[in-house]
Amino acid sequence: MSLTAAQTAELLKKHGRHEKDTGSPEAQVTLITARLNYLNEHFKANSKDHHSRTGLMKLVGQRRRLLDYLHRKNYEGYKKLIGDLGIRK
Repeated sequence: MSLTAAQTAELLKKHGRHEKDTGSPEAQVTLITARLNYLNEHFKANSKDHHSRTGLMKLVGQRRRLLDYLHRKNYEGYKKLIGDLGIRK
């Protein structure tokens, strides 16, 4: 399942650089985190869905790389983003 346009717009308004921003690392991490949260709920009901688990692991790696990049380039933005999204590190 993907995010609806309204959900995407709300997330980008809160964490993006501008309203239609989908390319910045902050916006990408926000959207990936929303997809990961959905998949975590999906796995509570469908524990044997191994194909989706593979996709989950790819998303986790992609988010990790984006967060590492953001940590190097904009440390203050990184700290604010992980605090807002509740990502621990």
